[in-house]
Amino acid sequence: MNFLVRRLQRRTVAAMYYPFSWLRSLGRVAAYFLVVTLLGWYFSELSIAIAIGALLLLAGHYWNIYRLNHWLWQSKKITPPKVNGVWEHIYDGIYTLQRRNRAKRKELGLLVKRFREGSEALPDAAVVVDANAAIIWCNRLARIELGLRWPDDAGRRIYNLVRHPQFIEFYHKKDYEKPIEVPSPVNDQRILEYRIMPYGDQHLLLLIRDVTKLTQIEKMRKDFVANVSHELRTPLTVINGYLETLPGATNIPEAFLAKAFEEMRSQSTRMQCLIEELLVLSRIEASNERTTENIVDVPQILNTIKIEADTLNSAKQHTISMDVDSNLQVYGVETELRSAFSNLLFNAIHYTQEQGKIHVQWKLVDGQATYLVTDNGYGIEAKHLGRLTERFYRVDKARSRKTGGSGLGLSIVKHVLNHHNSRLRIKSKVGEGSEFSFAFSHELSIKQTKV
Repeated sequence: MNFLVRRLQRRTVAAMYYPFSWLRSLGRVAAYFLVVTLLGWYFSELSIAIAIGALLLLAGHYWNIYRLNHWLWQSKKITPPKVNGVWEHIYDGIYTLQRRNRAKRKELGLLVKRFREGSEALPDAAVVVDANAAIIWCNRLARIELGLRWPDDAGRRIYNLVRHPQFIEFYHKKDYEKPIEVPSPVNDQRILEYRIMPYGDQHLLLLIRDVTKLTQIEKMRKDFVANVSHELRTPLTVINGYLETLPGATNIPEAFLAKAFEEMRSQSTRMQCLIEELLVLSRIEASNERTTENIVDVPQILNTIKIEADTLNSAKQHTISMDVDSNLQVYGVETELRSAFSNLLFNAIHYTQEQGKIHVQWKLVDGQATYLVTDNGYGIEAKHLGRLTERFYRVDKARSRKTGGSGLGLSIVKHVLNHHNSRLRIKSKVGEGSEFSFAFSHELSIKQTKV
């Protein structure tokens, strides 16, 4: 039974397609000219009949060549025209090759798609360049970390976009065993590690990783110990002074006791706030959360911060106005961005004289989501602007302690923005006020359209 089934299958296949045979083709030509010869002999015009037969055969071949050309270049049909003889094998052969090529292209397309999807999931920025250093492809993190624009930067040389001399020297030296660390072309406050791996036909794969935290960790530790010990020494000295005086004293006036307890409470609160902000700063520095995975609803955060600001502003009676684009969001870490937004607004409240004016803006500027806080406060001298984001740095230490400032607010903002590939911009003039602002890149900004 199985034998019969297999035999039937072979006959079916043979009916659909049969292999090319020279003998069969020559037999058909011989049979054709035999008929032509017999017709010529019958009509006593043998030479004329053979000539006409040859011309007809040639015309048939040229007609099939024309149909082949039309099918290949003009026809929208995938399947070939119906023909007989040797041309049937030619058409079927071309059609089979086309199907194989389409299948291979589809397979290659799927492989490329999977490669790109896998590259987008990499925790590092990736750039592929050819033998001439021309950019062939880059993933989304590369566009964020290096400021590349795709596909506008396709074909441009990588060292014309990453122009740091150390990187250019490293690239041309072609000694890629060890990576190098150079500042980011987008933000010079961040340090990037470049690793180059040759592969394939003179192609290079560049992997870029943000190592800012690793390079700065030792400096952070030293600064932390020095600054914390200095900031905690004063309140501890005050508290210890009162604790040493009170136990052995007699007939202490109630006014002195009230002052002592109030001062100790104030210093304790100050230390608690300081420790809390240090913990916030430590969490931001140690955060490994990717800024490109979650969408942050900034307008909602700003509405919540406005309520908190009104409570904080009850004593100073500032006029706080807000201009918020309700459709503008960003990719980022919500807890970190909340700290950055609130610190800038709360600083404006603390360091602006009573009944001042504070204006908050959240809008799209040149395709970038931008946050601005403007006040008409005391203003800051130009010599202090470059150091405002340092830990525990204060322009006016007496005013800062009076307002309860720890000197860590702007440092927190700086680290949050570094994590989101942004930078704090400060404009200020003594006696006129200040403007603090920062912007997110095009890749992180999301402008929703109203339906």
